[in-house]
Amino acid sequence: MSYDNDPAAAAGELRASWPKSTDDYSVILVDEPRPNIRRITMNRPDKRNALNHALRAELLHALRDGDMEDDVHVQIVRGAGKCFSAGYDLGGGNDGLEYPFFTPPGEGQYPRHVTEGWMSIWELSKPVIAQVHGYCLAGGSELATGCDVVYMAEDAQMGYPAVRFGVPDMQFHAWLVGMRRGMEMMLTGDSISGTEAAERGWATRAYPADQLEEATLEMATRMASLPTDIVALNKRAVHRQMEVMGIRQGIRQGTELCSLAIHQKSFDEFINQTGSGSGKLTGALQKRDEKFGDYRTSDE
Repeated sequence: MSYDNDPAAAAGELRASWPKSTDDYSVILVDEPRPNIRRITMNRPDKRNALNHALRAELLHALRDGDMEDDVHVQIVRGAGKCFSAGYDLGGGNDGLEYPFFTPPGEGQYPRHVTEGWMSIWELSKPVIAQVHGYCLAGGSELATGCDVVYMAEDAQMGYPAVRFGVPDMQFHAWLVGMRRGMEMMLTGDSISGTEAAERGWATRAYPADQLEEATLEMATRMASLPTDIVALNKRAVHRQMEVMGIRQGIRQGTELCSLAIHQKSFDEFINQTGSGSGKLTGALQKRDEKFGDYRTSDE
């Protein structure tokens, strides 16, 4: 969902968020913890790795760069600090920045834009693993959904609290959680644990939190040991079957419902609560979640 209210955007005074090269990275870290494995760490821990335009741009740029490297066979995406990602940046982190890549303007531009970005991970040749710990919420869950494999800490939490005032950009719930449980998540904003996410098929596997990193590297090493040309075809084989079943079309159609939400009275009332500045936003999110006793009302 788009919450941008940037005077610079209205004036057409925007800076490019897409990096010119890997030297321009400022909110991600890139390393190679094992042979043929590249790891990208979202590095905004003070913001719970909130996905602003810069972070999304650098992450997608790094994934595409790794996909072109012969020595990179598998890529891992993870978050620094206490969580994978708490979602899209609602606190002004996009001020003065243009969208990472072109998406036709008009109604629903933002949900079309972000879902196009995450689904583009499917088109990469190399497998992309999401290593999920802590919170994986809203936009964070969309990013992980776009990855090929998801390894999750058992005590991690995947959810979409933004359904308490709007509609998700990327509506994966019925596909990857199941209709009944997905419906409950959409109607409450409640999260599920890594254990349940794996049981239901949204996550691939769940591990104790202190074993997650090593287990992820072990599985990445297994994947990296296979010929990359064959892996690329087998990755596409799975995604093409999902597309034949309609997942990509369903997610695209969902962006229309997301854009419809911004015209609802409840959405408008919530956005008006946030005003400008992180203090008002934090207060609005606190009020949103306090009746449920989760997310912003927790100590995390």
